[in-house]
Amino acid sequence: MKVLQVIDQAFRTTVEEQDDTILWLTQSMRGAGGDLQVLLSGHGVHYAVLNQRQPPLVLGTWKQSQPAELVRDLTNLTESGVPVYAVREDLEERGLAGLPLQAGVELVSRAGLVELYEQVDQIWQW
Repeated sequence: MKVLQVIDQAFRTTVEEQDDTILWLTQSMRGAGGDLQVLLSGHGVHYAVLNQRQPPLVLGTWKQSQPAELVRDLTNLTESGVPVYAVREDLEERGLAGLPLQAGVELVSRAGLVELYEQVDQIWQW
């Protein structure tokens, strides 16, 4: 079964956790043999243009010692063969269109989403 993971919320749980929950889930499922693809849409397109590690959260004297490493997580996905797409128009609407994308991230237009959706058996919207 081929599954498209649609991530449209960015930085959910990345302040207190070590990774984005859905990127972690996708990587874990891929390691177990899952046939997965990732679509970054809405605010999730921010992941496609990140080029540095998330800064750690500091509350008083406590510091989150292992902040999320979204660049590493996306790189691991693409290097393991998981196709990662970002919606072009969502990048444009957020003023991110001129920035370089992470290696392996492919642009898809909103009109091209129909074809992408038809290539999979299930779509999981996060």
